[in-house]
Order: sequence, then structure tokens, then C-alpha cells
Amino acid sequence: MTTSVSTPPLRQRLLAEFIGTAALLCAIIGSGVMAQRISGGNDGVALLANTLATVFALYVLIETLGPVSGAHFNPLVTLLMWSKRQLAPENTAQAAILLIASQLLGAIAGAALANAMFELPALHLSQHLRGGSGQWLAEAVATAGLVFTILRAPPGKAPALVACYIGAAYWFTASTSFANPAAVLGRMFSDTFAGIAPASALGFVLAQCVGAMLGAGLAHTLSPQKVPV
Repeated sequence: MTTSVSTPPLRQRLLAEFIGTAALLCAIIGSGVMAQRISGGNDGVALLANTLATVFALYVLIETLGPVSGAHFNPLVTLLMWSKRQLAPENTAQAAILLIASQLLGAIAGAALANAMFELPALHLSQHLRGGSGQWLAEAVATAGLVFTILRAPPGKAPALVACYIGAAYWFTASTSFANPAAVLGRMFSDTFAGIAPASALGFVLAQCVGAMLGAGLAHTLSPQKVPV
């Protein structure tokens, strides 16, 4: 006899997305602050420390919360799963909106927690301007690669592959791979190493949207085609 595993109720999935996104932003921002404080002004060392903390945290969060909510932590991933009718069991626009709202609130909460731990104002706007065609192209590439990785990951391999990809993209993209509108929102509220100024946010988000569509299209193109019978 086999036992079927039911899909967790929506309230649990909302909580998982809130906690996961908050923890991810806390790790990104907090490790950035710590790295900058102890790296002696060496930005390369600070970025390496920031990368490692993000990769480890992302892997743990996907493994632990993936069985609950799918571990999206990213509005674009939620929209993608909704478009593919994979927000089981309801797959409604309302469920997608609620999940995205949980992610955005979690991102802000995570930023506030990281700031508070380092005795900074809980929420303060970043002054770190990030813009220009190179940065926007980098965000499109980073997001395309992330979506492609998610859609093409073999069963059970997504946590490691996504974490590895983000770690690599920290270094090969000019933008250090935000690849997530929720991350942009959270990082707006911390004037620290990982922050982004509000004036730079729209360009990043638009580039991410373009990248997500490109990544999804490429994954679909490379997927095995069903043979008519």
C-alpha cells in the first residue's frame, strides 16, 4: 500500500514563502554587511563572502521549504509556475498574487532583520546606484539562466543547481545577479554593501522580466517534444 502526500494548504505555503524570502534577504544583506566590515576594504573578499553565504542559505532554504511551497522566493518564478499550471492544487490568480505578496513582505522583513542585527536603522533606503545597459543586460542574463536552471533541473537536483548557478552568476554578471524582483525590493531598504537605490530598481525589474521570458522560452525549445500517437 502506498501513502499519497497531500499538498500543504495555502496558508502554510504563504508562510513558507514569507519565511524563505525573509531568510534569503537576511542572508544576502547580513553577510554583505559583515563581509564589508571585516574585509579591510577589499571588495573582492567581501563579494566572495557574500556569495558563499547566499549560496549556502539558498540551498538550505530550498531543501527545507521546497516540500511546502516549492521554494519560489521570487515573484517571477511564481508567475512562471502559475502560467504552467503548477500552483497545485488551485492554480488561481488569487493564489499567485498571495504568494507574491508573501514574498515581497518577506523581503522587506528580511532586510529589516539584517539591518537590526547590525544595529542599523531597520528600514533605510539605499543610496547604491546600479544602472546602465551593462547592468540591465546582466540582470536579463542572470534571470534567464536562473529560470532555465529551474525548468531544466533533473528531479531532486534543483536545490543544488539553483544555488550553484546563483553563486556563479554573482561573479560572471556585472550586476552580481539579483535575478529576483523581491530581492530588489528588500535590498532597496538597506544602504549597505548589497543595497540598490530605488532609482535603479525599475530598470533591474524590467530586465529580470525580459530574462525570465527568454529563459522559459529556451527551456521550452530544448524540452523533448511529445510525439502524436
